[in-house]
Amino acid sequence: MTPDPFDLAAQFASRPAPAPRGDEEGTSPAADEIAYICDACGEEIVVPADLAGGASQEYVEDCPVCCRPNLLTVTVGLDGDVRCEARPE
Repeated sequence: MTPDPFDLAAQFASRPAPAPRGDEEGTSPAADEIAYICDACGEEIVVPADLAGGASQEYVEDCPVCCRPNLLTVTVGLDGDVRCEARPE
């Protein structure tokens, strides 16, 4: 028997639950992305995390909402949690 393509309950039941976000602002248990709050406009921005850059990184990221630059400080803890802090450049 083929599955009914219009049975949304069956389709979503077979999908895994999304990974939980970090409890604190700027933390994420998923190492593939990090979130920060733009200092200028207050918007939450999610960007890809580049863990190949080391356990402590600092770089400038322009806010995609207001276009103002933010200086991001990204740290990776010993437990693998990624933390991101933003401040104006």
